[in-house]
Amino acid sequence: MWRLLRQGAALILVAVAQVALAHPAPFSYLDLHLADSGASGTLVIHDFDAAHELGLAEPQALLAPSVASAHAGELTRLVDMRLSVRLDAELATLRWRPVEVLPEQQSLRFGFTIDRAGAPGHIEIDAALFPYDANHQTFINVYEAGRLERQAILNATDRRFEHYTGTAQGRLAVVRSFVALGVEHILVGPDHLLFLLGLLLLGGSLWRLATIVTAFTLGHSVTLSLAALGLVRVAPTLVEPAIALSIVVVGVDNLLVARRGTGPRGDSHDLRPWFAAAFGLIHGLGFAAVLREIGLPPGALGWSLAAFNVGAELGQLAVVTPAAGLLVAIRRYDVPWAERLALGGSVVVIAAGLYWFGQRVGFWG
Repeated sequence: MWRLLRQGAALILVAVAQVALAHPAPFSYLDLHLADSGASGTLVIHDFDAAHELGLAEPQALLAPSVASAHAGELTRLVDMRLSVRLDAELATLRWRPVEVLPEQQSLRFGFTIDRAGAPGHIEIDAALFPYDANHQTFINVYEAGRLERQAILNATDRRFEHYTGTAQGRLAVVRSFVALGVEHILVGPDHLLFLLGLLLLGGSLWRLATIVTAFTLGHSVTLSLAALGLVRVAPTLVEPAIALSIVVVGVDNLLVARRGTGPRGDSHDLRPWFAAAFGLIHGLGFAAVLREIGLPPGALGWSLAAFNVGAELGQLAVVTPAAGLLVAIRRYDVPWAERLALGGSVVVIAAGLYWFGQRVGFWG
């Protein structure tokens, strides 16, 4: 019995070894060197992958320089279609050099240059070099002035890579990208805006309303920074329902104030700035989830966080400023109508918050 088991295990090991020999580790390597005069790089691919694409039965035949040279044009055309490099959003033209054979690595190396005036600030690489193999990975190394600055691995499900250089152009690219991202996230995130608008429904002076918005910004900036840097981490399954509940709380507080008939509260009794700061901490965790999905540039964490916050603030101001001015004007000229608007608006705020809460805890889709 034991003899049969040992023989079976031996057969399995032999079969696994044969598979491993038939298909070596599915890797390719892309090195990108950035300089003031432009960019250059090398791409190393395994002979097995190249032979598969060429329809050759014997991969080792490509390790003969004459055979590799004969197929170099076809391989570079294929790679050119599956590899794109963008420098500052401009698609780069890769000028390929003659192929080199690396017999000890069973690989082929293709060098390339990119003509460009000045060092780029933002690099984007999209690569799906050998889609026939779902396990294939492309290892990327980015060098600046000869120093390794960034490494990454691309695969079939994660084929895009971004890098911001440590130059002035790189910092400017970070600011542009993340300011736009902050504005976009606020404008497409109605829950954050509805929370703020709910806080403003009871009116008050423009100074008071500005204080509320500033308190919200300070609150979300704190937790956004801590969470994005990995110092605080709360599951989205808790954060998203909590954001919805914060909206409900604001609407309920508005109704309680309206029921007492006290009208807009004086500064000493107005809890809205405190609500804005406290719940802003929760909303900041929601912002951080967006940044984690996108990924912060390791060499420009401070710049990217600051730029995202600036963008979020600009997005808020673009909506809140005209809304706050309109609410102040309505209350100044028609107080009863302003109070009805605050009452109806608060009911809408509560209903929306309850809907989002139910959706985010799975009560309904």
